[in-house]
Amino acid sequence: MGIVNFSAFTKYKELIRSLPLSFTDEMIKSEPFLLEKDDQKKLEMYYAPFDYVNESAKVMIVGITPGLHQMKRSFSTVIDTKDKSMTDEEILQEVKKRSSFEGPMRINLVRMLDELRLHEYLGLSSTMELFNKANDLVHTTSVIKYPVFYNGKNYSGTTPSMIKNETLKKYVVNGFAEEIKPLNRPLIIPLGVNVSKVLNFLTEHSDLDPSTTLTGFPHPSGGNGHRHRQFAENKEQMKEMIKNYF
Repeated sequence: MGIVNFSAFTKYKELIRSLPLSFTDEMIKSEPFLLEKDDQKKLEMYYAPFDYVNESAKVMIVGITPGLHQMKRSFSTVIDTKDKSMTDEEILQEVKKRSSFEGPMRINLVRMLDELRLHEYLGLSSTMELFNKANDLVHTTSVIKYPVFYNGKNYSGTTPSMIKNETLKKYVVNGFAEEIKPLNRPLIIPLGVNVSKVLNFLTEHSDLDPSTTLTGFPHPSGGNGHRHRQFAENKEQMKEMIKNYF
């Protein structure tokens, strides 16, 4: 367990804590937290404290990028820990616990993982435990670690392409690919086709082992109207892959 080697948390921690607890969206989507801006592609990327990495994880769940909701949860967590005696690593771990795939997405995610019987291989009653008492078994992350907004809204991973746009690709190669190196071959669960495309790219251009990646898992967002069909079509092959992995 630890902090990614490219973390900028020490730079931003006090800046985050200087915000009021009732901060507005405009306060955090602002110049002090801006990491990248591409006016031509209508892209903006902001810092958020998602720098914790669980190097002992058995399972890694990978999304596209944190959305505004997760960004706000992460800032609130850092502010909430201001008067507590916690190390940076403990604060960042708490951020992951409170923010990762939080809300309806987590419910959809757990429902599908339980249907694949992943919890049985991990000795759990449900994969919901990965987000509380069995948190030590999972590493949650995104192929682009920091919140990205396209035309002011949460970036969906489609336009522009994460592996064709140089700004986004930089964070895939120098961020995500570096983040997973210390991990000991966890089962990688990419959420949706866009994340799978990034992992396929890394398989071709790095030493990522394709046998550790679960293929065909849909994005659990309620906005993904095709997730039920995608899950049904790939369910049996995913169950077999999980069985073979463990």
